[in-house]
Amino acid sequence: MSKQTKKRLVYINSWAMNSALGDNKSTAKQRLSQGVSEDMCLETGWLNDGKTTVVGKVTSRLPVIEGKFNTRNNQIALSVLLQIEEEIKSTVQRYGKDRIAVVVATSTSGISDGESAIAKKQQVGEFPESYHYQQQELGNLGEFVAQHFNIEGPVYTISTACSSSGRVFLSAKRLLNAGLVDAVIVGGADSLCKLTLNGFHGLEALSTTHCNPFSENRNGINIGEAAAFMLLSNEKNNISNNNNNSLALLGAGDSSDAHHISAPHPEGKGAIEAMLNALDDAQLLAEDIGYINAHGTATALNDAMEAKAIYQIFSNRVPVSSTKPFTGHALGTASIIEAAIICLLLEEDIDLPKQVNDGRVDKTLAPILLVKAGQKLAKRAVLSNSFAFGGNNVSIILGADNE
Repeated sequence: MSKQTKKRLVYINSWAMNSALGDNKSTAKQRLSQGVSEDMCLETGWLNDGKTTVVGKVTSRLPVIEGKFNTRNNQIALSVLLQIEEEIKSTVQRYGKDRIAVVVATSTSGISDGESAIAKKQQVGEFPESYHYQQQELGNLGEFVAQHFNIEGPVYTISTACSSSGRVFLSAKRLLNAGLVDAVIVGGADSLCKLTLNGFHGLEALSTTHCNPFSENRNGINIGEAAAFMLLSNEKNNISNNNNNSLALLGAGDSSDAHHISAPHPEGKGAIEAMLNALDDAQLLAEDIGYINAHGTATALNDAMEAKAIYQIFSNRVPVSSTKPFTGHALGTASIIEAAIICLLLEEDIDLPKQVNDGRVDKTLAPILLVKAGQKLAKRAVLSNSFAFGGNNVSIILGADNE
């Protein structure tokens, strides 16, 4: 960190995730090392035209929920929250339930349950008794988390498409730095549903095979379901990396270039601005970054734009990869799932996630340094990008507090 005015850091007190990469740190670590996730599945039945597509599935057994919060989305969320439940409960007990905030993200909420309910109504003439319209409201996830932990502080559910769970860090940081709360539960959850799969298919952005980030043969995204949650505060904690430094949100930046409703700015204008804002917020220089987790959707426009934007700031001196071949694109949850992967990388002595594709790197892209097998993290600050429809862009920097 440069010699500017010392700022108050936001620390990651605990974290957990569940996705196609696995429902625990050990499985995620193993699959990252192997370079493949067996829960990235080629399936039929999702697309209205009968075509197949690859989806990232949560395959672990999920907890039971009753009432208006009983959705697959919330079940995936709860499977993660239960992993850090004791840390959250002790934090609530320490600070008080009105001094804890919940800031979460979703794109799908309980839409898949609504789809099932409509199908049932078409068959028998009425909705199933278990169906409540509130299940598919976007705010349902935040309300569920707050109710589960009896929290009475601010509750936000953010939905800005694929940047949603990047924005939870920005909102949490503001709440903490303003002194409005003492801790924030941040997270995201999204579940597979026909609405989003057919929507992306209609945009011709969905691949029928495993996604190919930065390949000359890339032809679209794989959608995945996932959840990840973290407990943030301004207090240091006992989660540390191999240098025994606490994990922290070092910086966060955003932008809104509003270039197009679904296509990114071709020169990466908003992406560049978000990354520079994150570096400025972290009081870091480009050469301080050890790895970039790219948005890397494997669409033609995103990868071309993002490579150009990264190269303009970092040249080819910082290793880059997209981890979406391991998880699928988890929509609003993508950013925090990738933040969880970064936490695993910082905690454990594992190789950087190599760039999984067909090996045919697109030579027309800006020549960024894509990660190859066996590379290690050389610098303990990691940047992660998330870019959404409408030019809504977020970059976050996670790393070790070395003060």
